[in-house]
Amino acid sequence: MNKSKPKDVCQVRCFNTELVAHVQNTLPSEDILETAQIVFGALADQSRLKILYALSYDQELCVCDVATLLTVKVATASHHLRKLRDLKILKYRNDGKLAYYSLRDQRVADILHHALRQLVGEEIQV
Repeated sequence: MNKSKPKDVCQVRCFNTELVAHVQNTLPSEDILETAQIVFGALADQSRLKILYALSYDQELCVCDVATLLTVKVATASHHLRKLRDLKILKYRNDGKLAYYSLRDQRVADILHHALRQLVGEEIQV
């Protein structure tokens, strides 16, 4: 017996042309979408989430502080911080032998806090 599986492919070119046209006309620019992709990519790692959370209160942390926070080696913390800096999410400054990191744009913290509130409700103080 030959049972054909239903195809999950549309048989028409575009069904809801009005909705598709509306969405096309309201899509953010390619630059905005690229920035969102970078931010969400940065948020896709638990260690980087912790770093951004720690820096989200207009704070500045040294690499060694971040290593302690993450309970990892300084080299590992430095790797995460460098990644966030390369993505232009963090900025840094040197003070003698110490390197301090902070958020370049507070909107990243706003996105993080909003996402956390949505995921856990208002029970977390962010």
